[in-house]
Amino acid sequence: MEKYLIKKSRDVNTTTQGPPVTTNSSSGSGNASRPVPRHNSVVPALIDLNKLPRDPSKRKRMADYHPNQRDEIRRKYLIWGPNHPDIDFPYREFGKKKKRRRFHADWYDDYAYWLEYSEKEHKAHCLCCYLFRDNIKDSHHGHDAFVVEGFNSWNKPERSVTHVGNRNSFHNRALKDCEDLLKDKSISAAMHRKSEIEKNEHLIRLNAAIDVCRYLLHQGQPFRGHNESKDSKNKGNYRELMDYTIKQNDVVAKAFKNAPENNQLLSPTIQRDITECFAKEILSYVMEEIGNGAFSLLVDECRDVSDKEQMAVVLRYVDKCAPVQEKFVGVVHVEETTASYLKSCVDLLFSQLGLNIKQVRGKGYDGASNMSGEFNGFQAKITSENNSAYYIHCFAHKLNLVVVAIAKKILDVGDFFDMVSVLLNVVGASCKRKDQLREHHQEEVRKAIGCGEISTGTGLNQELSLQRPDVESTKQELEKLRTNEGWDSLMRKVYYFCEKHDIPVLDMIPMLTQRSQDKRPVLTMNIITALTVSLLFWIC
Repeated sequence: MEKYLIKKSRDVNTTTQGPPVTTNSSSGSGNASRPVPRHNSVVPALIDLNKLPRDPSKRKRMADYHPNQRDEIRRKYLIWGPNHPDIDFPYREFGKKKKRRRFHADWYDDYAYWLEYSEKEHKAHCLCCYLFRDNIKDSHHGHDAFVVEGFNSWNKPERSVTHVGNRNSFHNRALKDCEDLLKDKSISAAMHRKSEIEKNEHLIRLNAAIDVCRYLLHQGQPFRGHNESKDSKNKGNYRELMDYTIKQNDVVAKAFKNAPENNQLLSPTIQRDITECFAKEILSYVMEEIGNGAFSLLVDECRDVSDKEQMAVVLRYVDKCAPVQEKFVGVVHVEETTASYLKSCVDLLFSQLGLNIKQVRGKGYDGASNMSGEFNGFQAKITSENNSAYYIHCFAHKLNLVVVAIAKKILDVGDFFDMVSVLLNVVGASCKRKDQLREHHQEEVRKAIGCGEISTGTGLNQELSLQRPDVESTKQELEKLRTNEGWDSLMRKVYYFCEKHDIPVLDMIPMLTQRSQDKRPVLTMNIITALTVSLLFWIC
């Protein structure tokens, strides 16, 4: 965890290198964490606090200051107080009647703790919201004029009351943070007050939480439970595994026993934060492997159980050790499936990952018109920016289209797939039929082993379920046909099947002569070679 902490520098004018500081923003998609840029950006330099601008319109955003100096800057502005210039405020005209209104100095007394005035732009601002604008999560503070551009609608003084809002409004939370900062209740001050024993115990609890999250993520297990209360018999994987770790380790048990109730590291927020850290580390490693090299872009739909339209993005590249890698880099919620909207989503993801569209050398999508369209499709929009990005129709979708086309043209093939589908549905719906099929299969395996037709060994002849074969297994079987060993194995199975069921076998030895109408040479090959060439040409 040390890499996420930035040490303070004694030199005010030096620039510190370190991981970029990003603000947490609410996400409407609930996806896995959104990716962040690479960890090689430059942290802002330290500044002289006495040279901070007093005018609100001349200030930088708080996130643009050095992370270790932000609390000091906030404290400096709070000590100075809101900017209250004593000037002759200019008038503004409003409405068709051009009524003249201006800022009133009496408003300083009404909102003395936060209201301030900019002499440069002649607008009103909120000091508290400016100081903690980037610290408060799950808020829509960016839409308030007092926080962003400044307020100058002097004909609507009631907007000041609206800005303050209710008890849990963004403004009141920012005001509470200001009061806590002046009372020295900041996180950094609280950590300084803690003893070394408390700090070590906190690190022990944090390491235990990280280990539990690492295990659950590696196994692909859910974190939460339906009932996580103390009286629940099953609190979910995270809490149950944490309780098991506490029982098995006395050091961890002591650290959790001495921890306050608000520092148990058991809340869902802590779980999500640790998970996001893992995601950032993995993405950082993938981006480091890619570097400035080329890669291929794979995009497909991945609608979840809540029927939310999403786009899965996978990058295919060659790493430093030469093997081809396919890495999943994110799921993006899409409101539309038009080519323009999908392109904008990919551009946003690339900017967050620090990638360039010029690095793309290949594109793999399905054959839908919005994806594969030659002129207005998604692949055409990427090609317009990068001519080196070649579009390849996804093999899995292409294989499915081939099977559908063959089933439509050859009725026997269509009947075969229909029969297999009916068989799976009928047998799979009954446990008795499954047992009968399983017993029959075991008897066939015993006979085949006794006759020497199939071999035995570790991992062979395992009992499997009636699941349908996936695309990956089909690709592996087709890949075997490209080699002589795979083709010979297939022909042996065909010969054995024909002999077992008394089916006449065609003699593959006689030669075939292929004559052409032009002056090209005559091709002579046996039947088995001609069949191999034609079949491989068809499936490739």
